[in-house]
Amino acid sequence: MSLNEIHDGEVKRLGLRGKLLDNAFFRIGHTTALAIGDGVRFIARIVRGIKPTARRFGRALVSENARRVSVFGLISALVGTIALPAYAFNPEIVNATEDTQDVVVNSDSALAVDLSSYHATSLAAIHRLAAIGQIDYPEYHGPSAAEYLKNPPYPDFSLSKVFEVAQKYLRVPYRFGGESPAGFDCSGLTAFVYSQFGVDLPHSAAAQAAMGRPIHESDARPGDLVVIPGHIGFYAGHGRMLDAPEAGGVVSIRPIYTSNYYIVRLGIR
Repeated sequence: MSLNEIHDGEVKRLGLRGKLLDNAFFRIGHTTALAIGDGVRFIARIVRGIKPTARRFGRALVSENARRVSVFGLISALVGTIALPAYAFNPEIVNATEDTQDVVVNSDSALAVDLSSYHATSLAAIHRLAAIGQIDYPEYHGPSAAEYLKNPPYPDFSLSKVFEVAQKYLRVPYRFGGESPAGFDCSGLTAFVYSQFGVDLPHSAAAQAAMGRPIHESDARPGDLVVIPGHIGFYAGHGRMLDAPEAGGVVSIRPIYTSNYYIVRLGIR
């Protein structure tokens, strides 16, 4: 098209465009607009090529899990946005827990605590446990059970004499594995006493029980053995027993503390 064929309005428009192109800012804007247009057209071609994939991705973005993740991310971003300025304006807040020791509790607040897995400990049991580390075990330099078996001091066996000898060891402290007057456990006491009558008993409550002959309680006499699961002691009459009870305790006479027991006899047929 020649200049002669261009009407006056077109000449004016072209002249204005020429003047604008001479402006540096306009040239920059014009170039940027052309680049953006080319970019948009390029992206449109890519999107048309991966349309199925884009559709699946779009569905994923609106899924329930995606919405949850988005909400969580938004909340985290908001918290971070609020917290960061506070730390920025007051850096000492980072070390506040190191300098603060007082805790204020509202007396009106109720704390729900599940107590089903907790068990109360009696005051007496606490005292026994506290005494374990403070026991002054007596010294003993006399014969051992094995030595008594070789030369029993009481060759004439009788249950009344057995119980009499057993009473010599009242107040001797309980000692796990103990088998002398320096400290007894339950089967250590019975074995030590019976050894003085020439009766050899193993250091085991269950094994001693197995060696005895079960008898009815109405026939029991002091000196027979009371057998409780995991424990053994001398029958003391009237529903009582003489035994080395437990850690922190001493050899004593006390009521038989359970109904789950039976009595056996040793040394007399």
